Amino acid sequence: MGKSQRAYLGLPWIVSLILAIIPITQLVLGIVTALQRGNTLMVVIRVLSIFFYGIIIWILDIISMILHKDLKWLV
Repeated sequence: MGKSQRAYLGLPWIVSLILAIIPITQLVLGIVTALQRGNTLMVVIRVLSIFFYGIIIWILDIISMILHKDLKWLV
């Protein structure tokens, strides 16, 4: 599989974009992706985003998916 399968769990870009738009799946899959990539700081930030600043993380994930076709900034 090529470059198109990078973001959430190796899914195609368009599927990952749709999942990033849905807030609940974005939260869960963002945590799982950060765990897979070994970035524990981002896991903590994403878990804290449940309580504090979740909308900012959500918007950044959508923008990152559109621009880079991957989660570049917060993973």
